[in-house]
Amino acid sequence: MTRAHDRLGDGDEELDEEEAEQVEAVRPPDLNQESNRSATRLELFFDLAFVLFVARCADVLAKDESWHGALVFTAVLTIGWWAWASTTLYANRFDTDDAVFRLLTLAAMAGVAAMAAAVDKIDGSAGRWFALGYVVIRLALIAGYVRAWRHVPQARSTARLYLIGHSLGAAIWLVSLAVPTPARYWLWGVGVLVDVVWPTAAARLKDAVPLHLEHLPERFGLFVILVLGESVAAVVTGVHDGGWKGPVVITAGLAFTVAAALWWVYFDLSGGAAKRRLAAEGDAVTKHGVHDFYVYVHLPLAVSLAAVAVGLEHAVLHGADPHLSAGTRWVLGIAAAGYLLSAGLMQAHLGRSVRGSLIWPGAGMLLVLVVVLLDLSPVATVGLLAAVLVAGVLVGFQLHRAGEVRTAKV
Repeated sequence: MTRAHDRLGDGDEELDEEEAEQVEAVRPPDLNQESNRSATRLELFFDLAFVLFVARCADVLAKDESWHGALVFTAVLTIGWWAWASTTLYANRFDTDDAVFRLLTLAAMAGVAAMAAAVDKIDGSAGRWFALGYVVIRLALIAGYVRAWRHVPQARSTARLYLIGHSLGAAIWLVSLAVPTPARYWLWGVGVLVDVVWPTAAARLKDAVPLHLEHLPERFGLFVILVLGESVAAVVTGVHDGGWKGPVVITAGLAFTVAAALWWVYFDLSGGAAKRRLAAEGDAVTKHGVHDFYVYVHLPLAVSLAAVAVGLEHAVLHGADPHLSAGTRWVLGIAAAGYLLSAGLMQAHLGRSVRGSLIWPGAGMLLVLVVVLLDLSPVATVGLLAAVLVAGVLVGFQLHRAGEVRTAKV
């Protein structure tokens, strides 16, 4: 009896094809250009490893709110962010979700876990585990690009540059294992720089493989959410460790308002304006380097958000104190200002709205710095910060209604 007699129509034939795809263990990479491309369950699972990594980086800053601590925090989070972003860019173009891709992604997750476990002790023997974790992520990515180079002929010129950059970066990090500190850290910086520059050059190729521009904002939006989650966790930790005192609870409520406003600023204003530009120009964004700017502007934005979480946790924890420490005030102020600056640059350049960006979040950046200069109580400091950000959300609504900022839903 034929399959037509075994099945009950075209719908069942489509189901049979889906089942065949699910059991296919190995499927060569191909270009991801189908419409409605969304994050896969594996990508969401992969992001969980970075939730841990960001939290561990935040611990580094929480223990040392000095310029030195801020520098170490920024450096290690930048390394982790690039590991996430470069892996995401590969999946954006070539993910076929077969067994090989899944195993490579899971291996990269193991590398992220090693980095997270070692991030607060990179100045000791654990620093080598941190480096090995990064190398594992690079090797998994290199293997993916080798597959793409082999199976997708039209992508070979693009894949070749990524292979050169990631291979050189991994080699430099491997060499760093035999080098003592602080020279080891300089090699790490050079390795990441090489790793970043070569892929940027790939976008300038005439036959560059385009990114999937529906999937890209979703993935980076999800990363923003996971970093914002640190602020929510900070509120919970601060209330718990602060003993549920009245001023602590009030500060926690205001801190949650700050986190919500930061979410609103990105998803209903700056990030939405950027997504609209990507969707409107399509493949032209590669020609103009727009997607490069979109990717890299998320680095200071993510670092700033993670630092905001540290400042909020300490503000809530010490909510009953008469004053916040200078370190906490400056972490909170500079981080919030850095976030607004990054969002403003995204909105001005990608949303083509310089005037609107100067109104908001440009003005907000200056106001939050004024707030932290006032040396007030934790309740007053976080309350004023929340007031500035909520006012900014309202201003954003007015800018959108007036046509100063045009957005798409992220």
